[in-house]
Amino acid sequence: MTDSSHAEFRIVGGHPALDLVNTVSPRLRGGDAAHDYLTSPAELLAWSRRIELVDLRDFSAVEGTWRSAPELAAKALRATLEIREATYDVLAPRADGAAVAVDGVKRTESSAFERLMLRWSAAAARSMLIPDPARARGVAELVVGTSPAQLIPDRLVVAAVELVRTVDLRQLRACPVADGGCGWLFLDRSRNHSRRWCAMEDCGTRAKIRKLGERRRATGVPAI
Repeated sequence: MTDSSHAEFRIVGGHPALDLVNTVSPRLRGGDAAHDYLTSPAELLAWSRRIELVDLRDFSAVEGTWRSAPELAAKALRATLEIREATYDVLAPRADGAAVAVDGVKRTESSAFERLMLRWSAAAARSMLIPDPARARGVAELVVGTSPAQLIPDRLVVAAVELVRTVDLRQLRACPVADGGCGWLFLDRSRNHSRRWCAMEDCGTRAKIRKLGERRRATGVPAI
């Protein structure tokens, strides 16, 4: 995760759809987030460039469109946040270590799938299959995001549906809230599937420091 800085936070999901899910911290299903890192179209655009969802040309096209039509920028942000929450609702119950707020209102799984499907259908309608005989594999390229106004949510929902279809559940994990983690989702691609924290430098280190303090207090050993 990260500290309270709104500008920078770690990218640890291992997939664009999980990186999107992790723009809220902590991630407690049904609970309130202390920080949301996508609160404006400008933050969404900067984050999309940071995770390489868009290149410089796409960035310029989206920025220009949103600047001239702020209502389209707001619409794209709303669509992105809906995709984010639907993706989380689908994947969180299947992630090892995920937490659910006791008093949280759980959205139904079927509703989350429906929201993703509706967004994906709209993105597909704005996509194009372009012939490209020079490709090393296949004979055409699927271009997602032909409309700059909705390019970012379109690409994100296509990525989310691809992940939902193909994710290896043995790799899907959540940074353990019960042990001091942030609840972010990530793919554990370590050789022995032993990754526990979103980032050892953040949640893992803090959890170790907290446990060390608890042991010292229990044994009466003063902190150094």
